[in-house]
Order: sequence, then C-alpha cells, then structure tokens
Amino acid sequence: MVFPIKGHKLERVNDQMRDALSELLRTVKDPRVGGLVSVVRVEVSGDLSYAKVYVSALEDVVGAVKGLQSAAGYLRRELAARVQLRLSPQLKFIPDTSIAYGAHIAELLQGIDIPPEETEEDEPES
Repeated sequence: MVFPIKGHKLERVNDQMRDALSELLRTVKDPRVGGLVSVVRVEVSGDLSYAKVYVSALEDVVGAVKGLQSAAGYLRRELAARVQLRLSPQLKFIPDTSIAYGAHIAELLQGIDIPPEETEEDEPES
C-alpha cells in the first residue's frame, strides 16, 4: 500500500524534479529540443507515479514537447539517479505557452498610442 504525500513535502519534490529536469534538458540530443527550452513547473501526483512537466520554448514548443516525450525514458532514468525517490514517476510533457502569450500582450501594449492627458496648466486661459 502506497501512502500519498501532501503539502510541503510534495512541493519540495516538485521543486527538486523541476531543478533536475532543467539541468537534464541540456543533455538531450534530440534536435527538436535544441534552443531555449525551459521547465516552467512540475506537478507530481500524490503517489509519485506520474508527473506533469510544463515546458516552455522560445520557438517551437510543440516540437520540443514531442522531442522530450521521445526522450522520456532517458530523462526518467537520469531523474531517478538525481532525485532520491522510492518510485521514478512517468513523465508527461505539456506545452506551456504563457511566456509567448505574455510577449504577445507586451507587443500589443507597445503598439497602443495613448495621448498624454491635458492638465489645467496646459489649457489656454480666456
């Protein structure tokens, strides 16, 4: 019987896995994973059997996720060696487009032309 973990311990496991996977991404030799790919967050299930890994990329996030999913066995084995857990969770990579969305919003805000507000000092006296 496996007892689920909760609270601070689960958060610590999430952080350890995020840090370890961030380092391991540099060792993946799949060309789809090249470029600027980063792990945004990791959500491990309470029984440590599954982990959702949210990944962001500067360019092709969907291609990067496909490359990471094909390297999931390698990453799982290396992760088991770095993070001391009873079980090594199955990894599911999910694209996170929040960084691209934020850049798009910033670009839209830069394009807005807002005229300066008139103050009472700027108005001509009659």
